Amino acid sequence: MIPVEGHKNLYRDKSGAIVNTDISGYNQYIQMRSSKRTQKEELDKMRQDIDEIKSMLKQITKIV
Repeated sequence: MIPVEGHKNLYRDKSGAIVNTDISGYNQYIQMRSSKRTQKEELDKMRQDIDEIKSMLKQITKIV
């Protein structure tokens, strides 16, 4: 592979495609993506819980 001028982690392969060899940067990206996915799932769960609580409160107020 041929190094891309001005970029230490980029190389051009035989087909002309640019290949990024920055393993640590890739791992950080994967970790960040996983963290964001977990946060989104937690937020969705909290929204479901709040909707359930609101529904229960509405039922209680109808009874009283």
